[in-house]
Amino acid sequence: MRKIVITTERLTLKEMNHDHVRDLLEIFSDPEAMTYYPSTKNIQETSEWVDWTISNYKKYGVGLWIVEDKKSGEFLGQCGIVPQEVEGSLVMEIGYLFARRAWGHGYATEAALACKHFGFEQMNLPKIVSLPDVKNIPSIKVAERIGMKVEKKIHKWGKDVFVYSVSRSSLEKNQCE
Repeated sequence: MRKIVITTERLTLKEMNHDHVRDLLEIFSDPEAMTYYPSTKNIQETSEWVDWTISNYKKYGVGLWIVEDKKSGEFLGQCGIVPQEVEGSLVMEIGYLFARRAWGHGYATEAALACKHFGFEQMNLPKIVSLPDVKNIPSIKVAERIGMKVEKKIHKWGKDVFVYSVSRSSLEKNQCE
C-alpha cells in the first residue's frame, strides 16, 4: 500500500515506488514534457529516478510524490519537496512535472500549493524555493501563483534558472497585516 502524504480537493499525492516507473515514463519519454530537462529518460533512468526519490524519503522525509486524480486514481504527474544545492547551501525545492494530457487544468498549482503548506506546517521549513528554467513560463507561473517571488538567476544543471522563493516569515507577516 502506497502511503498517502497529501490530499487536496481534487488530488492525492502518494509516495513513489517502482510500480510507478511505467506511469513516469509517460512524462519522461515525452520530448515536449521534458523540454527543460537535459534529455528524455528510458526505463533504466526512470527506475534510477525512483531510487533517488526513495532515498530522499529516507534521508529527508520528503521527495517527489505521485499525483493522482482523487476520484479516479488516474496518474497525472509528480510533485513534491526535494533537496537541492543552491550556491553551496542545501535548500528545499517544490518540484513538479505533469503528463501533457494533465496540463492546463491547474493540477500543478494545486499540488505545489499543498506542498508549500506541507513544508511550512509539517516540516517547519523556514524557506522553500522553486528552480524553473528561465524560459519555462508555465513553471514560472506556478511558482508565482503559490506566492513565490524571484530572488535571482543562477547557473545550475548547465543552464540558467531562476531562484523563486517564499519564506515562513513572509507568510506570517502577511497574515498579521
